Amino acid sequence: MGAALAGVVLLAGCRDAPPDGAGGTAAVASPVRPSGYGAVFLDVGECSSFGRTSFTEVSCAGERAAARVTARHDGTARDGPPCPPATDFVLHISEQRPAADEDGDGMVPQGYACMRNLQPPHPGDPGGGGGPRTVVGDCVYALDGGRVRETACDGSGPEEPEFKVTKAVDARTGCPASTALYVRLGGAAPVGCAVPV
Repeated sequence: MGAALAGVVLLAGCRDAPPDGAGGTAAVASPVRPSGYGAVFLDVGECSSFGRTSFTEVSCAGERAAARVTARHDGTARDGPPCPPATDFVLHISEQRPAADEDGDGMVPQGYACMRNLQPPHPGDPGGGGGPRTVVGDCVYALDGGRVRETACDGSGPEEPEFKVTKAVDARTGCPASTALYVRLGGAAPVGCAVPV
């Protein structure tokens, strides 16, 4: 294909519980998209390269492929559906309206892509120390103001784990007596019951 769609993406590894959508590293998508990729920039099942300053859509079979899109939504992550629990990071894609493109629609809509690394590590896995969601099996440490941040349960993260989320319930009253900390998880069971590590 000739001229291609471009999108600006932000890498977000939200680790707070509750996630606030803040933080991330600015990255720019490549303005050139090789042939053979879908009509939607970074659609479900497609892959991206991985770098500190830019991400491009690449063939999943290629050596530059680093992560696969597991879910893709229009709009903002704050207002849209949450990413699947095993998401390693989120790419925020800003709207682009190029003068011309190969599929004729002239735009890449604002959206976000839920990404899973093709190879370990997987920070979105329970206990992995990252990902956009805190889930059962994750560990956290306390911050000022009653907030917590996720960290690796094995102690390999920048901070030592202080609590581990052992259960998700719909209200605090559903937590066991051993619960020392309540963590906001979101979803159908929005309360995480955490015990000291």
